[in-house]
Amino acid sequence: MEVLTAIGLTANIIQFVDFGGKLISKTAEIYESSSGVLVENVDIETATNDLARLSAKLHDSVKPASDMGLRELCQSCDAIAKELLSALDRVKVHGKQQKWKSFRKALRSIWSKEDIVSLEQRLARFRDELNLHVTVDLRERVIQLSEEQSRYLKDLDLNTKNLVDAMLHQKDVFEETHTILQRQYLEKLPNAVAAPFNCYDRRHDSDCIPNTRVDLLQEVREWADGDDERPMYWLRGLAGTGKSTIARTIAHYYHDRRRLAASFFFSRDIGGDVRHARKFFTSIAAQLAHASKALGDHICDAIKQKGEIVNQAPREQWHRLILEPLSKLKCGARKLSLVLVVDALDECDDDDDIQTIVHLLSEARSLRTVRLRILITSRPEIPIREGFSQIPETMHQDFILQDVSRSLVDQDIRLFMENRFAAIRKQSGFDVNWPGAEQIRVLVERAAGLFIWAATTCLFVGAGGRFTKKRLSTILDANGSTTAPERGLDEIYLTVLRSSIRTDFEEEEQKEHCSMLRQVLGAIVTLFSSLSTASLAKLVSLPEDETYATLQDLHAVLDIREERGFPVRLHHPSFRDFLLSRTRCNDLRFLVDEQKAHEILASSCIDLMSAELKRDICHLQELGARAKDVSDQQVESSLPTELQYACSYWVQHLQRSGIQLKDNDKVHDFLQKHLLHWLEALSLIGKTSESILAITSLDSMAVDDESCCLQAFIHDAIRFCRYNRTVIEETPLQIYCSALIFAPETSIVRQQFREQIPKWIHKLSEWQKDWSPLLQTLEGHSDQVSAMAFSPDGRLLASASHDGTVRLWDPALGASHGTLEGHSGPVWAVAFSPDGRLLA
Repeated sequence: MEVLTAIGLTANIIQFVDFGGKLISKTAEIYESSSGVLVENVDIETATNDLARLSAKLHDSVKPASDMGLRELCQSCDAIAKELLSALDRVKVHGKQQKWKSFRKALRSIWSKEDIVSLEQRLARFRDELNLHVTVDLRERVIQLSEEQSRYLKDLDLNTKNLVDAMLHQKDVFEETHTILQRQYLEKLPNAVAAPFNCYDRRHDSDCIPNTRVDLLQEVREWADGDDERPMYWLRGLAGTGKSTIARTIAHYYHDRRRLAASFFFSRDIGGDVRHARKFFTSIAAQLAHASKALGDHICDAIKQKGEIVNQAPREQWHRLILEPLSKLKCGARKLSLVLVVDALDECDDDDDIQTIVHLLSEARSLRTVRLRILITSRPEIPIREGFSQIPETMHQDFILQDVSRSLVDQDIRLFMENRFAAIRKQSGFDVNWPGAEQIRVLVERAAGLFIWAATTCLFVGAGGRFTKKRLSTILDANGSTTAPERGLDEIYLTVLRSSIRTDFEEEEQKEHCSMLRQVLGAIVTLFSSLSTASLAKLVSLPEDETYATLQDLHAVLDIREERGFPVRLHHPSFRDFLLSRTRCNDLRFLVDEQKAHEILASSCIDLMSAELKRDICHLQELGARAKDVSDQQVESSLPTELQYACSYWVQHLQRSGIQLKDNDKVHDFLQKHLLHWLEALSLIGKTSESILAITSLDSMAVDDESCCLQAFIHDAIRFCRYNRTVIEETPLQIYCSALIFAPETSIVRQQFREQIPKWIHKLSEWQKDWSPLLQTLEGHSDQVSAMAFSPDGRLLASASHDGTVRLWDPALGASHGTLEGHSGPVWAVAFSPDGRLLA
């Protein structure tokens, strides 16, 4: 029986017992009374009705599933009710007689005194039994109900919690799915991993020492945080004046405040993707996407709408991947201010790209909901000066580091050197007064305003070990000049180089050391991408231990790690300028002949490729294996860093060497034996498109009257690569199969590598005798092409079509550089402006 039902039944019993008790009690009182109380039928009728109502209520409350004790009490109460109703009915006056003479007389006519006492006792017993039942049985049921309710509530809480957890899990799953999908789109963005100020390759670069550059840093922050309408700040200065350190400090400051949009630090020393602009805008877009979820969504939408945007022209990438997503950000009443830091723009290889970057970045002023501040640092080189001269002065603020008061610069250098020498003093356990205020003053004077001089000096002295004090004395005793800052820097570089020659070397050993030093340094300063000591030694065919030992005393000018797998880099590009300049490096033992260094590297690259490249170098086996399915680990295992470098840059080193190619020379021999192996390797490292440019460059180096066979081979190789570019790019091993099979019969490449064709192919294609006049087909328009135009420099081809679009192409590679949309009908004409910057 449910507890609530039992409680209801108990309440009905209580009502009946109370009413019956009062009725019997009153009856007994009247029975004993001597007064003649009159009673009328109406009074009896009222009592009868109340009693009948309570009796019926009891009767209706009893259910088959009711508690046995309560059911028996109800039945007993019902019996008494029947007795009382019968008695009251007999008391009523029938006929014409309307009332008893007295109610006592009426009662005595139906009950004896013993009957009334018995009724009282029975009702009293019912009340006791009910009390017992309520206090024991019903209490247990209430407790049981409470426990059941508690369990139910616990189950409800658990179910509710599980439901909430499930909903949260669904939300997490949704967000995780969204993140995965977003990551897949963002992975399509070509990203220069060494570009950000805080990338792993720059982990040892430092910010400005506290209390230095205070006024300049404050000025940059006020410009970035204020309402100045000029979106660009050009910080320019000579080499070694601390531009990169300032840029890094500003980037760090706004990164900590979640206001750094992105940073791109160019570097010819680190090389690779940060010495050119091919990944400049896509890298910035990738950083923006990671900095803001909202921006990430907008950038992903842009890639979804136009997947080829990642390979299009800089203007398209700037507008679609950066400007438009930024313009879609919803901000409050006050504009959100973000900062973009571009450091060492002068170290970008291509002068045209430098000017394009400056021109495009100036368009940041068009943003309405976001304020994008762009800090650019560089040397005052001509391409950058020209770039800024072509945009209004209202678009940029300039700051020339040389214009800073010399006293302020000297004060900052003094603080810098005191900080560094305090660390050296602590490390070496020197007296607290070393090196002394006067020595610091002389060093500051020798620095002549160049932070790089101060930094190099501190590195040189600090790496001296037991010769630390001697090295400081060497610098202090040198005949320094303060009239030309560059001259003072040259002297400190010479001091570092000369100190690497041990005094106990014999004369021949000194010559050998300087020769090896010149060879290793010549390679380091002319590499197009930095290599580790181990990779560099393998590339130039030198013993690794000797290479490492040769560089051990050059930590003041080179970033060299104990772990030999880390790239060796220059602390500052001015050291490269010094080594390559005959007017600056007046000790010929260390002077690097740039052309000769490139020639040595080109020869070393060819030797390494000839020794290591082979068919199916990654052991793919299947001719249809796709390049994108080959793991990075598999590529790195079969094509180590130095071999990838050789495949990527050997032609560029040849170009810089100035040598001329002839028939049957080293280059000709390499192409005849390893052209297909080289193309396979380029496919595996994702650089197939560069092969066409590289081979075309070889043609320009050939001597006309001494390289007929070489030129014929190069021309055929160009046609072979252009015709099969897509095949080679996607399925590298098909170069030995379908690429050769479907080459014309007279193709020199097909004839040269005929033995590479699979043996199970018994009959070769004879569908074409010679290469057709068609060099390559540019595919992309969905309707007929109505007009074409080459840019003034010949590097771009624009095509107009009836499909309402204009496409930009790289005519050398056949690759699409972008699609211009917006016309509502056919485009009938297209033309470049004379400077090639605009297309109509």
